[in-house]
Amino acid sequence: MANDYDALVLVSFGGPERADDVIPFLENVLRGKNVPRPRMLEVAEHYYELGGVSPINAQNRALIAALIHELNAHGSELAVYWGNRNWHPKLADTVQQMADDGIRRSLAFVTSAYSSYSSCRQYLEDIEKARQQVGSSAPAIDKLRPFYNHPGFIEPMVEGAEAALQEIPEERREGAELLMAAHSIPLAMSETCDYVKQLREVSQLVAEGVGAPQWQLVYQSRSGPPSQPWLEPDICDVLRELGESKQATDVVVVPIGFVSDHMEVVYDLDTEAQEVCAQVGLNMVRAATVGTHPRFVRMIRELIEERLTENPNRLALGTHGPSPDVCPADCCRYTPSRPGQRPSQ
Repeated sequence: MANDYDALVLVSFGGPERADDVIPFLENVLRGKNVPRPRMLEVAEHYYELGGVSPINAQNRALIAALIHELNAHGSELAVYWGNRNWHPKLADTVQQMADDGIRRSLAFVTSAYSSYSSCRQYLEDIEKARQQVGSSAPAIDKLRPFYNHPGFIEPMVEGAEAALQEIPEERREGAELLMAAHSIPLAMSETCDYVKQLREVSQLVAEGVGAPQWQLVYQSRSGPPSQPWLEPDICDVLRELGESKQATDVVVVPIGFVSDHMEVVYDLDTEAQEVCAQVGLNMVRAATVGTHPRFVRMIRELIEERLTENPNRLALGTHGPSPDVCPADCCRYTPSRPGQRPSQ
């Protein structure tokens, strides 16, 4: 690897790691958004049901450890840092530490695969705000491209979906419904980006990988006031319809919108969606997220090498090709509607 960069910073959402963190964390997420306190307390109960701990920070630590091992094994001398949008270690504190360590130029890997305001542009804004807080000593930070159609993201999801299908009795496997689940976003946000197009491409790639002729893209974890249109259909509505109409006995849910089993997977899918399935008599199997799968970890190294190589091999599956390294100035522009929103988890 060339020495154009001297560090990598992993940038993520963050989450509480004990019960006492939950309310301060949610207050931090919701600062300036005019969300009624009862709604915030409702979301807090999701965390308390799981001991007050979001899995996301532990999963990021595991990913960083695996990535450091991968980089070291291939001769990289990049220092690796970690900063969150909403909880410790906070991104501004991390950028300050990078400056104190003498880091001058860094790449950033964001734990979100897709292009939208909340999954890409807002992280770019977070990085710039953190740099502004640190001041003139802050390192330059360049975000790695969205990786939704990179084989290092697709191949582990195919493996996870196939393993989930194998949990269904062979005589019922062919009739299982394949649901591709992603985080819903406001319709107005989706109209300014390629989020839905990217999700559909990933769904098709995963379905082809397991030899499934049919699949359905569903959404989860919507927030915001009922008057604000969000992407549909909601996964729980689809599950109720499948169960009540007797269209299926088994469903496999593939969480294509997520890289690890954080709160919106373990609660919204493993708890809420499973409860709906129990009510309507469906057998639901949830496929694994990519987590620390070796192919996914290798993908991060490959994305880094792209930016350090004069003529890179930019891997991408499907028809749309690799995303650009630098987003256009007007990419994914969106003005969030603040009042009444429920926080992401």
